[in-house]
Amino acid sequence: MRRILLTAAATALAAVTGLAAAPAGAATDAPASAASSAASSDAPGAVAGQGGWEAWPTPASDLPAGSRCDFPVHLEPVVDEGQRRVLEYAPDGTTVRRAAFRGALVLRITNTTTGASYVADAGGQAVVDYRADRSQTWHAHGPVLLGVGPNGGNLPRDLYLVDGVYTIDIGSTGYKTLTLRHGSAEPLCAKLA
Repeated sequence: MRRILLTAAATALAAVTGLAAAPAGAATDAPASAASSAASSDAPGAVAGQGGWEAWPTPASDLPAGSRCDFPVHLEPVVDEGQRRVLEYAPDGTTVRRAAFRGALVLRITNTTTGASYVADAGGQAVVDYRADRSQTWHAHGPVLLGVGPNGGNLPRDLYLVDGVYTIDIGSTGYKTLTLRHGSAEPLCAKLA
């Protein structure tokens, strides 16, 4: 479940990082591991539970200054072996309602003003529930990258490396609520300043 980038880059990445790093159809604020998983309506046509794991790449993305950090940030996969498996479709047979994510994901996070960078393991695992209003809940464990914009969640604006056992609720407005059962949320912008 390494697609927990709540941004809006590719919609899943976009959801997590605030750009969200998610593929087509994904919310604009999903986590970066699950980032590529923020889409709630991309049906591969398989029957829920009968499909196998499919490659689920995390796209590179750029975050403007002020969106997560005080400076512009570039996110680039160094290792990208993410996979998704659809667990449940809505009655229409095409809209994904529940999916699992897994696989190695290592991201290079770069301050594009200074060139300072940080390499983060964001290869956690998750099961994501998607709702009709485009809100989603991530049931995750292991490391993921979470981007929170200004007034965009229960954490201050930043990029976080979240690790442990936790849930991330992304409301229909993109507001992110992180609930740690056990673990930590390490802010990364200061490491790149």
